[in-house]
Amino acid sequence: MAFKSYAKINLSLSVNKKNSRGLHDIQSVYCLIDLYDKIQIKKSAKQTIDKISISGPYSRHVNKLNNSVIKCLNLLRKYKLVSNYYSIKIQKNIPVFAGFGGGSSNAAKVLSVLIKKNVKKNILNSIYNEMGSDVRLFTYNRGYLKNLKTIKKIRNKYKFYFLFVYPNIRCSTKEVYSKVENYSKKKEFFTQKFRTKNGFLNHLKDGKNDLQAIVEKKYPLIRKLLLDISKFKGCYFSRMTGSGSACYGIFFNKKCSKAALKKLRKRYPKFLISIAKTI
Repeated sequence: MAFKSYAKINLSLSVNKKNSRGLHDIQSVYCLIDLYDKIQIKKSAKQTIDKISISGPYSRHVNKLNNSVIKCLNLLRKYKLVSNYYSIKIQKNIPVFAGFGGGSSNAAKVLSVLIKKNVKKNILNSIYNEMGSDVRLFTYNRGYLKNLKTIKKIRNKYKFYFLFVYPNIRCSTKEVYSKVENYSKKKEFFTQKFRTKNGFLNHLKDGKNDLQAIVEKKYPLIRKLLLDISKFKGCYFSRMTGSGSACYGIFFNKKCSKAALKKLRKRYPKFLISIAKTI
């Protein structure tokens, strides 16, 4: 059986401070989109090691011996949640080093498939902490990351269409965060406050991605892409997701996003440009 491992988009992202572990504490409103990797998981009766095979257009950028799925499996055995070894096939359709969280999504999917019983909260938190805070994001289809350890589910089911662009720039998350000099003040996001789609969008439009200016400075093309996307009819706003380099525009409807797609593909024929929607 094949499982879908969805990509995420950061609708806003603020960097607040560094915590005692030296990690940047962030807040983010995010959603999952229908861009996904395919994962097949099979228990191995005789193997004493995990066998991970990775294919697809972005497989060449994944470390076959040290990746999020291998780390997840090792942690599951460390905490005695599984005892078996597995053969796992991953078809990578989500661009890597793009801000879509593909690796974290893969780990989260393996975690959810293999854990068949209730797990103590402290153990699950330990696994999340060791795997990386992004893995928590895939608990909900859309949510608000209040801090590195707390996520609130966003219950509205507003449908959004995204025109996204991956400009073949591989951004290093570690490098981008290392250049953060100014921190945003923490803000409370009330998930039940926005009763209309426009109200929700207006709030998001007033936000930003604190990492975007850093990436734009190194790669001026990102600024140009975002400006180009924002000018299309029906685009509510454009923004970079995560630490980049993928950019997106959020559109009022599918028709407007399709019209923008055709024009942008002519302008940037070598980039991955596609339409996605919330799941």
